[in-house]
Amino acid sequence: MASESSLPAVPMPRKAGAYTFAAIFAVESFARALNSTVVSLQAYDILGTSQKVSVLSSTMSLIVLITTLLLPQVLGRLRRRWAYTLGVLLLMLASFALATHVLLGQAAGMWLRNTGAAVMNITLSLYILDHIKRTDLARSEPLRLSLSTFSWMIGPALGVWLYVGFGPWGPQLAVIATTLTLLALFWYLRLHDHSGVMPQGNLQKFNPLRNVKRFIDQPRLRLAWAIAFGRSCFWTTFFIYGPLMVVESGLPKNVGGVMISASQAVLLSAWFSGKFARQYGVRSVIAASFALASVASVAAGIAGTEAPYVAIGFLLLGSLAASWLDGVGGIPFLRAVRHRERQQMTAVYRSYIDFSELIPSFIFAFVLIWMPIGTVFIILGLALAGLGILSWRHLPRSL
Repeated sequence: MASESSLPAVPMPRKAGAYTFAAIFAVESFARALNSTVVSLQAYDILGTSQKVSVLSSTMSLIVLITTLLLPQVLGRLRRRWAYTLGVLLLMLASFALATHVLLGQAAGMWLRNTGAAVMNITLSLYILDHIKRTDLARSEPLRLSLSTFSWMIGPALGVWLYVGFGPWGPQLAVIATTLTLLALFWYLRLHDHSGVMPQGNLQKFNPLRNVKRFIDQPRLRLAWAIAFGRSCFWTTFFIYGPLMVVESGLPKNVGGVMISASQAVLLSAWFSGKFARQYGVRSVIAASFALASVASVAAGIAGTEAPYVAIGFLLLGSLAASWLDGVGGIPFLRAVRHRERQQMTAVYRSYIDFSELIPSFIFAFVLIWMPIGTVFIILGLALAGLGILSWRHLPRSL
């Protein structure tokens, strides 16, 4: 009988680390960054006013929210690698729709883009929860966001430059090329799907309404969602209404693209947020970041179109605070979610992105009927102040 040592060795799948997910996220971020500013500027070109852009944004955000909550039910037991692939393909289809430069294509593109991002976000979060220890999240999450900085530094300005210089197809062709690169990288890495309490590598079907109730019943998850909602509200408002305020002040569109790219340069500071969180606690960093973002947003709103460069300066200061929130803001959820409920609760938690696009746009659609565009940042700042107080009072000191 042949000895066991003579049997051919079966290679074991390597466990992905923080740099693996950072690489995937960096390429994914570049694909989304290229048309992130273009979407709002193109909508403004098609519709003509910021108020109409708000109406379109809130309408599409509502549709995306419903889609996101139904995603696990629709995808059924699709394996994670195919779910992520579907998200990438939706991002690619969004570019074809946006390139048509008509209202119907704009609406379809916004829906496809955000739905694709939702699928990728949910799937990648599940991979991270499987591969990264909870005790290492304070290191891995800031690293992942910091390494995506270069994507967001280059993407928005490059996308607007391509839009101004080459028309609607310019930035969208760049997005299509990047999504193809992302797809090749993802399949080359072949992330290992862990088995455990859930079927190996599958997105399980479940009742979205039941999971929403289960999520709401857990105070720690509610608070984690509120924190994520707040930081996402800043970025959504900044990305949509920041460039619009630049255009309405009489500055060139390219200034808006450069502003967005410059704001992303400070994402490198997300690494420091993890360091300070380990030293002073996650609660302190989150509360202080909300406070700074609040003051900066109100100041930018007061400056408004009358002093656009002053407003830009304060918005960049607010983006510094938001980048710190990005670095550690997801930790309350990652530490609070129960292992057996990861898939269900992640899908519900991820709805903060859709609500942060829906609720501000809905409110601002009415506000902008009577008030100047700077008002949206004053309202944002007041809301962020409330979330900072909430975080300080209710986050555990030991977090």
